[in-house]
Amino acid sequence: MRLIHFGVIAIFGALVLSASSHAQDKNAPEQIEIQAREITAFDRRNAQNKRFGALEFVGGLVLQSTHKHFGGFSGLHIAADGETFTAHSDRGHWLRGKFKRDGDRVTGIENAEMAPMRGPDGRTLAARKWFDTEALTSDGEYFYVGIERANQILRYRIADGLLARGIPIQVPSGVRRLPFNQGLEALAFVPREMPLGGSLIAVSELGLDEKGNIIAFIIGGQSPGAFSIKRIGSFEISDVAISPNGHLVVVERYFRFLTGIHLRIRAIPLAEIKPGALVDGKVLLEADSNFDIDNMEALSITRNATGQILLTLLSDNNFNYFQRTVLLRFVWPQ
Repeated sequence: MRLIHFGVIAIFGALVLSASSHAQDKNAPEQIEIQAREITAFDRRNAQNKRFGALEFVGGLVLQSTHKHFGGFSGLHIAADGETFTAHSDRGHWLRGKFKRDGDRVTGIENAEMAPMRGPDGRTLAARKWFDTEALTSDGEYFYVGIERANQILRYRIADGLLARGIPIQVPSGVRRLPFNQGLEALAFVPREMPLGGSLIAVSELGLDEKGNIIAFIIGGQSPGAFSIKRIGSFEISDVAISPNGHLVVVERYFRFLTGIHLRIRAIPLAEIKPGALVDGKVLLEADSNFDIDNMEALSITRNATGQILLTLLSDNNFNYFQRTVLLRFVWPQ
């Protein structure tokens, strides 16, 4: 009887361990395959044209994967090596991998893996109902992720990889008051040697001030406070990033059924940004449905081997059959 009793305990214990292991594995990083089709012409009407406004087109890709969580990408960060990248979807999943390159041109994705994003207690953001992870930036040690519908910012230790836990940071009360589903859309960490150095710039998608301009915030640093970005036409801000030449680069988009998707990129000098300011900046590029764009939502800015500034954009396909995951790359000649 005692042997049978111990046998039952052993079997029960093995089942518990197996179930526990399965529960842990369910959210572990998973290797995925990504197929890439090259975009050689940005202007569908003139394949020879490479200069568009202030930018030069380097190349692009249309990306596809059978993984059920692939798509919806709203944030992008490229490491200093120019190859390792981290992105996240607005449904709370990380994507990490490496670019295959031919010079500045990205030709494919390798070593790709995905995993759910986690909150401070290790539970996934989806389990916490923290929806619309829209913004991503880094100070070199941490990733900062903006959650639009919750209007809060999580900090992830980069060294912890895709298993990192997001810890909420303190945000201004104005961030909490942004409109539902039109709130925190874009984040940029300002390098410490630049104006506003050491601060986070947080920008709303369609939170408007009393004059109809886009509300933004300087968080931390020496001059915290709110400022506004001039709203031009029907465009909404989808991402921002800091350029090595001291600009806040702003990606804007809008969609109309009659005219399709539109894209605009502006550059605002950091020196003009301060609490209470209304800033505008210079338009670097405008594009419409005549160009090979989609719902461009993510921007990362790096330098190439010769020191030129590279702008890499990634689109959010909204997990929609009629949209695509598009990666575009431009050089900003100086």
